[in-house]
Amino acid sequence: MIATLKVLWNSFKMAMQELRVNKLRTFLSLFGITIGIFCIIAVFTLTGSLEHNIRKDLADLGEDVVYMQKWPWGGNGEYPWWKYMNRPEPEYKDLKPIQDKVQSASFASFNFESGNKKVEYGDDYMDGVTMMAVSNDYDQIQALQILDGRFFANSESNSGTNVAILGYTIWDGLFPSPEAAMGKLVKVAGRDVKVIGVLKKKGESMIGGPGYDNAIILPYRFARTVVDERRFADPYILVKAKPNVSMDQLKDELRGVVRAAHRLKPKEEDDFALNEISTANDSLNSMFGAINVGGGMIAIFALIVGAFGIANIMFVTVKERTNIIGLKKAIGARRGIILMEFLLEAVSLCLLGGSFGLVLVYLLTLIINLSGTFEMVLSLGSVIFGLCVSAGVGMLAGFIPAYTASKLDPVVAIRSN
Repeated sequence: MIATLKVLWNSFKMAMQELRVNKLRTFLSLFGITIGIFCIIAVFTLTGSLEHNIRKDLADLGEDVVYMQKWPWGGNGEYPWWKYMNRPEPEYKDLKPIQDKVQSASFASFNFESGNKKVEYGDDYMDGVTMMAVSNDYDQIQALQILDGRFFANSESNSGTNVAILGYTIWDGLFPSPEAAMGKLVKVAGRDVKVIGVLKKKGESMIGGPGYDNAIILPYRFARTVVDERRFADPYILVKAKPNVSMDQLKDELRGVVRAAHRLKPKEEDDFALNEISTANDSLNSMFGAINVGGGMIAIFALIVGAFGIANIMFVTVKERTNIIGLKKAIGARRGIILMEFLLEAVSLCLLGGSFGLVLVYLLTLIINLSGTFEMVLSLGSVIFGLCVSAGVGMLAGFIPAYTASKLDPVVAIRSN
């Protein structure tokens, strides 16, 4: 066993020496497998990171939350669009029966958003701000990361007090620090509001969810005096399930309560939509499944090209070392040793090329992370997968040349030129 390992170690050193001597040939060999590994790991890392970020944004919206809205998410191609168009918008009066009668709900909140508002403080101002109007318990349904201050008190929400919570971009643009913003009066759409809270930086959502960074959050009863949501917004109601309550149970109970509140007859269709995150998750599963298949096919073709390059180089290497192979076999080297020698060289080539490919993927992750588009992570699993694929390609590409070398007749091999 020790003798075999010693022979393999000497063969490995010889292989590395050959790589150093034939630099151009080594580069061309490595280039193909480097590109192949870069393609396959980059594709899976990009799609995996993209999926992770999108699912994280979806989770922030609430996996146990039902969105009662006018329009369904995704819709149904067979459903006439005009039926959606003629539906009434959710109203604030719909909130009370939901809070009182839906036993499987823990919290419910009425909300709307209105864009392109101007927020002013002294001579400074921020344009294009989203005004978010929320009622009681919104902070119990959505994860607001308050950096300083607090959420609205029930008395402030119920009386329509002119108070506000500023998103990161707003307070950062108008004040030198979050502490400096607290207690100040700012104007939104010309109306004075007192800042009682500021939010941490969240980053841009990849699914178009609430953009808290560029938002000013107001109590609903005050915000409705600034914007009439029935004419200029798409209001919605958030309903959060109680612990251990299934989404189907919540939706069934919610549907019954809302239908009764809207006085719909048993045969009449719903005039509202109950949306949930699982709907988007199902679409994501199909989309990313297709992306991974397509990306995998591209990467496999790149690996095949790299494998042919390695196989070609190994055939050339066997040809160049025919005399040496004959001498080794003449002094007692077994076929298995010769086979392992060339397989080891092929695998070493592929592992080296694969390592370069992984370094390129790592550099790509650094560039994308610096751009701030989204968080991209090269996981340890991806690194191990890339190295395993490299070793596997080396085994496949080097087997036939190695087998050919192991089958050479020692006499014929020694006499060859």
